[in-house]
Amino acid sequence: MHITLAPMEGVMDFHMRQFLTDIGGIDRCVTEFVRVVELPLPSRVFHRLCPELRNASRTEFGTPVRLQLLGQHPECLAENALRAIKLGSDGIDLNFGCPAKTVNKSRGGAVLLKDPEALHQIVKAVRDNVPSEHVVSAKIRLGYADKSLAIENAQAIAEAGASELAVHARTKEEGYKPPAHWHWIKKIKQAIDIPVIANGDIFSFEDAQQCMEISGCDHLMIGRGSLAVPNLANALKGIEAPYSWLQNLEVMEQYFQWLRHIEDKEKFMPSRIKQWLMFMKLQHVEADPFLQSVRAIRHPDEMLLVLQQAQQNEKLKAKIHQ
Repeated sequence: MHITLAPMEGVMDFHMRQFLTDIGGIDRCVTEFVRVVELPLPSRVFHRLCPELRNASRTEFGTPVRLQLLGQHPECLAENALRAIKLGSDGIDLNFGCPAKTVNKSRGGAVLLKDPEALHQIVKAVRDNVPSEHVVSAKIRLGYADKSLAIENAQAIAEAGASELAVHARTKEEGYKPPAHWHWIKKIKQAIDIPVIANGDIFSFEDAQQCMEISGCDHLMIGRGSLAVPNLANALKGIEAPYSWLQNLEVMEQYFQWLRHIEDKEKFMPSRIKQWLMFMKLQHVEADPFLQSVRAIRHPDEMLLVLQQAQQNEKLKAKIHQ
């Protein structure tokens, strides 16, 4: 089972990629998107979103990292794709799935799913400009408002020369509302001849098995699930059981301690912990009341103390129930 860590704007940054790949089980990461509006972008833009470029496009623990580009102009994207490759990126990924209104208003992300020809032109321009030994992948949703163009969009991308296609099994308007329509991935898989990666609502080993059975996908991509269950990749591979609530608390403290002296990140840690808890609510009933109890916390030391106290409380509960 090959597992890719999904790009999540404002969440799956360099530090989170480092931390989650250290836990293990992740085979590749895709960065937050690099917005392409002019050409060429300076190298500092690529390095800011993908510091791993300075490490042969690998995380500290050896996991390959692929730069993702977002934009609407084929020539600009092609030029910047080649620049990213020359800087060392592990291939190029193209974003046709971002649902953000600000992105879609500037004709980027999921809004391009209304126009299969535009997808074809972008992918072809990038593929033609990037040396053949490097992967050019794309990520889509099933459509913008509906799924009527899902197969046509996938075919346009495949015929333009993409190496592989990741599919988030919802439309833009469906957002993240359950369920993910894995059966639509199967329709796409049957219509194209490149590897298809399934994404959406994979939170457990059982989810992964069901997704693969229904979709017929080649590989999996996890996003929110990897934050709800930090060792999800290992759990999907049967390496270890999903972390308990106590283990999640310990992981959050480890992350806190790891980042507190890095690039003045400490002051942002209370907000990051609250953000993380929003995802953990998807799998742990304990996460919501804990989130409510820490909402007002602004100071890093206070947040760290509360995390440590919560761990002690969980350990005490476990002893009582022994």
